[in-house]
Amino acid sequence: MRIISLNANGIRSAASKGAFDWLRTRHADVVCLQETKAQEDQLTDPMFRPDGHHCFYRDATSKKGYSGVAIYAKREPDAVLTELGWDEFDNEGRYIEARFGELSVVSLYFPSGSSGEERQQFKFRAMEWIEPIFDGWLKSDRQYVICGDWNIVRSEKDIRNWKSNQKNSGCLPEERAWLNGLVERGWVDSYRTLKPEGEDYTWWSNRGRARENDVGWRIDYQIVSPSLRDRLRDCAIYREQRFSDHAPYTVDYAD
Repeated sequence: MRIISLNANGIRSAASKGAFDWLRTRHADVVCLQETKAQEDQLTDPMFRPDGHHCFYRDATSKKGYSGVAIYAKREPDAVLTELGWDEFDNEGRYIEARFGELSVVSLYFPSGSSGEERQQFKFRAMEWIEPIFDGWLKSDRQYVICGDWNIVRSEKDIRNWKSNQKNSGCLPEERAWLNGLVERGWVDSYRTLKPEGEDYTWWSNRGRARENDVGWRIDYQIVSPSLRDRLRDCAIYREQRFSDHAPYTVDYAD
């Protein structure tokens, strides 16, 4: 089973840069997209309904052209969920879940606080609110793959400029403690499990020559249930083409 996660930073922009052509060659079972920045009725081009895939979108309703998540799946899901129960979060189009038997694949776009204190406080509220949901998933009989842009690094290995970013959103000590706490309670970071000493990044600022100089952050994850740890086989961050300010993150799981 192959799952790919990509923050598209605008699905139409990513498509114009060849993202869908590339995805077609990867033969993924599930593709999770974040930050689609579109309403579904704007995506009438057939490329946004890839042949042989079941396609599901959760757009932002509070602010059009903002946020948004999607899932493409080869197999038709048994169910698709788009709400977690907090309107302020749900209406920004930040969560969609496809269920296949006992497996749930989630496309999650966690808030960023980089635009200012108001959004940082929203991020902190989201962290507090969603934590018991994650705890409930962890204790459930379901297996979860939570794909997406979490907007938080875990450690010094996950960011090029560690010291200078200690007071910046995404690298704040309380954010890192929260995400690492999820892992300590049982959630599995697929990349760190497969590459314990890896120092690869998934996002680079558009400022300067950050991508060319690999001044990046690893903020895109596939966080999985403990029962899926032994099924992790390989992972890759694709950098050869630039579809977005993020890179696609692929994980292969044993069937």
